[in-house]
Amino acid sequence: MSVSFINSPDRLSPSRALHLSQQAPQLLQKPLSGQGALRIPFRASVETAETWTIYEHLFSSCLRTGDDKSAHLFLERLTDRFGASNERVMGLRGLYQEAVAEDDAALTQILADYENVLSGDPANTPIAKRRIALLRTMSKPQDAIAASVELLDMSPTDVEAWAELSDLYSSVGLYSQATYSLEEVLLVAPNAWNIQARMGEILYLSACAATSSSAASAEVLLVDAMRRFCRSIELCDNYLRGYYGLKVTTSRLLHSFPQASTTFSALGGINGGDLPLPSQAKVQRLNELATSKLSDIISHASAGDAYRQGYEQSEVIAARQLLDREIQPIKR
Repeated sequence: MSVSFINSPDRLSPSRALHLSQQAPQLLQKPLSGQGALRIPFRASVETAETWTIYEHLFSSCLRTGDDKSAHLFLERLTDRFGASNERVMGLRGLYQEAVAEDDAALTQILADYENVLSGDPANTPIAKRRIALLRTMSKPQDAIAASVELLDMSPTDVEAWAELSDLYSSVGLYSQATYSLEEVLLVAPNAWNIQARMGEILYLSACAATSSSAASAEVLLVDAMRRFCRSIELCDNYLRGYYGLKVTTSRLLHSFPQASTTFSALGGINGGDLPLPSQAKVQRLNELATSKLSDIISHASAGDAYRQGYEQSEVIAARQLLDREIQPIKR
């Protein structure tokens, strides 16, 4: 669900999350039907679905910034409205308990509580997802993968769960499984440019992890990654991560182009199919395009207006460093 004045809570910059959480205590002092200090579009004196979405997002922002007291008050308002047995509220309460847990013993107890709930109601998706997240927090990726597979057996079209499973596989170096999981996401959302770029990132990581004995497949993966990044910027012009990935993959391909050409001749195209190796001139043009677009994004997304441009400051800094690394050898 989208709200006009706020992004998804996990996509907010730290400064934006802090700004919102600092205003939360003022809002909590107001009655539900009042006009809070925040510019929140409460209408008349009746509640709306947007009201509770905003409460949920502010709850998350408060947890992120350490304002546990305000987060608890938002959680209590949500509980009073929807009931403690509401699945979404149960998931939020679990998130709160994880955030305030003082040690591993407390986290272990919360995990046991999740498993208790799921033993009685295996279809409780918010609790199942909290369990996966907690297992990952406790550095148990294999258990988290098993729990994700269980969830997807029950809900095979849950794209969020497929994306999380892909990330889990990637974190333990199982790149082919990670790629398969993202392909399931793209079956449901083929025009998701961020997923296309993420697919390119995983393919690039897989190429980097290839041993010298599998250098041939590494070149194929690089070209496939390049095409994924091209697709992401085709779907979303000015997508920084897409251009960043395109710059990295084309630079690496240009470095190994004679070898790549031999590899593709031997394999007969990408994955033995009909797609030929793009010409060196074409790869060079794509590299130059990525350089040009990244330079343009960096020049417009200065420290003061990066948020308004829709870019995270950390991404802008990474893009600047990437271009600087290319310029330095030339200066020497």
